[in-house]
Amino acid sequence: MRTILIIACSLAIGWANAQNLNKMKLNAGIITEKLQETKDFYVNKMGFGITFENEFYLLMHTPDKSSEISFLQPNHPSQKSIFQAPFTGKGVYLTIEVEHVDAVYEQIKHKGVPIEIEIRDEAWGDRHFAILDPNGIGIDIVTYTKSEE
Repeated sequence: MRTILIIACSLAIGWANAQNLNKMKLNAGIITEKLQETKDFYVNKMGFGITFENEFYLLMHTPDKSSEISFLQPNHPSQKSIFQAPFTGKGVYLTIEVEHVDAVYEQIKHKGVPIEIEIRDEAWGDRHFAILDPNGIGIDIVTYTKSEE
């Protein structure tokens, strides 16, 4: 009986450890020369908070602290070559899911942020609008709803 108990405990511990190996948290990072403009935009226009910052790195979190994004100064001597080249303004977008996209739309407009795509409903179920951050990154702000199809 003791042997069975030891085997069962070992299997349970092994299973729990395997589950922890699959746990991940994504933090997208953008290399930019516009750290201050980026900080001002995400704090003052989007309501993000600052998790950590120093002279070459900025880690920010969404208002509910559920997600983070980081910004890094290019060509910083502390960083290896793969983290040196600045973002060139193409090929990246962010999606921010919100509960009440219409209210966020009004807040963003009131703060003077130019709207790149006016608020609209899509056949696949999104209600969204889009803006650009100081780095030229498109931000799709969306509330997901069920498709009418």
